[in-house]
Amino acid sequence: MLPSTLQESSAMKKALLAKFKEKVLSIPKSYIELGKDDPRRITHSLKVALGITLVSFIYYEQHLYDTFGVNGMWAVVTVVFVYEFTAGATVSKGLNRGLATFLGGALGFGTVTLARRIGHICDTQPAECFHGQNKIAEGIVIGISVFIIAAGATFTRFFPKIKARYDYGVILFILTFTLVTVCGFRVDSDENDLRIAWERLATVLIGGATCIIISICIFPVWAGEDLHNSVASNLEKLANYLEAFGSVCFQSSKQGGGTMAIKKDESFLQGYKSVLRSTGDEETLANFARWEPGHGRFGFFYPWKQYLKIGDLARECASLIEAINPYVDSDIQQPPEFQNKIQESCKKMSAESSKALRELAAAIKTMTKPSYASPYLENSKSAMKHLKSALKDVSFESTDLLAILPAASVASILVEIVKCLEKISKAVHELSELARFKNAERTVKLHQLFIDPSFEGDGKLNMENKTIHFINLLPRQENNKSITN
Repeated sequence: MLPSTLQESSAMKKALLAKFKEKVLSIPKSYIELGKDDPRRITHSLKVALGITLVSFIYYEQHLYDTFGVNGMWAVVTVVFVYEFTAGATVSKGLNRGLATFLGGALGFGTVTLARRIGHICDTQPAECFHGQNKIAEGIVIGISVFIIAAGATFTRFFPKIKARYDYGVILFILTFTLVTVCGFRVDSDENDLRIAWERLATVLIGGATCIIISICIFPVWAGEDLHNSVASNLEKLANYLEAFGSVCFQSSKQGGGTMAIKKDESFLQGYKSVLRSTGDEETLANFARWEPGHGRFGFFYPWKQYLKIGDLARECASLIEAINPYVDSDIQQPPEFQNKIQESCKKMSAESSKALRELAAAIKTMTKPSYASPYLENSKSAMKHLKSALKDVSFESTDLLAILPAASVASILVEIVKCLEKISKAVHELSELARFKNAERTVKLHQLFIDPSFEGDGKLNMENKTIHFINLLPRQENNKSITN
C-alpha cells in the first residue's frame, strides 16, 4: 500500500507542478497576444510611463521641490488619472481637470476669505483664541457653502451634455472646492491659502500639459480616426451579410421545394451583431473626437455628429437583418411556385444592396463622394418594385398562407432594408458635403488583355487598328469595355 500511495502522491505533485508551469507560461503569452492584437497598446503603455517619469522630476530636482514641495505629487496623480488611450480622451480629461482645479480653487479661496471676514465681524473673543466665536461662524459659512456648491454641481451632472463632455471636470471641481475650503479652515492666513492653491494648480497644469503634449506629439491615437474607420467597417459588415445572404438564400432542396437554410457557423452571421453593440463605443469616440485638434484629413469643427447619424442608421439596418435570422437559420420548405416568383427579386435586392453598402463604406474610408453607390441603390429599388409587383400577382386564395409566410416575411424585411439603405446613402452624401470629400476618381487598371478575334494574320496585335480590348476597365463593373485611339 505504501509504494502505491507514494506513487500517487508523486503523480499528484507532478500534475500540480505541470499545471502551475502552464499557468505561469500563459501569462507572457497573453501579454504577447494582447500586444499583437493592437500594437498601439504597447505604445500607449510606454507613453504613460514616460509622462510619469518626466513629472517625477519635480521631486528629484531640488529647485523644483523647493518651489512646489509635497504638492508636486499632484503632477504625478494628474498623469495617472488623466492619460487615456486616445488623444481626444486625454485632451478632454486634461482640460477638464485644469479648468476644474482653477475654478474650484478660486471659488474655494473666495469662500474661505468670505468666511473669515464674517467670522471677524461675529467675533466676540480675541482673534488669537482658536476656538473663539469667529471660528464657529467661519465653520458655519464654509459648511453651508460646501453643501450648496456640492449639491448644485452634482445636480448639473444629470444634464446629458454636461454628463457626456464635462462630467470628469464637475467631479474634480467638487473635490478641489471641498479640499480648499475644508483645509483653509485650519490655515491661519489668506496668504497660506493662496500659496497652497497656486502650488496645486501649477502642478496639475504641469501634469495635464505633459499628458496632452505626449499624447498628441508621440505616436498619437486619434479617436476621430477610430470612429471614421468603425463606421465604415460597420457598413462593410452589413454588406458582407447581404452578399452572403443573397448567394445562399432560397436554395433548392432535394425534394423539389425551396429552403432558406443557412449554416449557423457562417462567419458573416456574426458580423452584423457587432454593429448592434457599437452604440456606446461610437458615442464615446465622437465625444472625444470633438476635443482633438485638426489632424490629417480631419480639420477643426469636423462633422463628427454625422458619423453618429450614419451609425444609428447602420444599427437600424442591422436590427432588420437580426429579424431575418429566425427564418434563415431553419430549414423551412417553400412552395416552389411562390419561391420562383420572388427569389430573383430578393437575390437582386440583397446583392445590389450589398454592393451599394460596400461603395458607401469605400467612400467613407477614402473620403470621396459616394457617386458610385447610386447605380446599385437604383438597381435594388428597381428589384424592390419588381418584388412588389410579383407579390400583387400571387393568388392568395389558392395558396397555403402558412407555407409562404416565412418567405414573404423575408421579402418584406428586404424591402425595409432597401428603404433603410436609401437613408444611409443620403446620410453619407450629407457627410461628404459637410466634410468636403473630394470627387471620386477611378484608377483604370488593365486586368486582362486579349486579341480581338476580328484580327487576321499570325495573332500579333495590329497596331494600325490601335484598338485594345480588355475586361473590367473600372473596378466593380462587369461590362466589357474598349479603348480606341
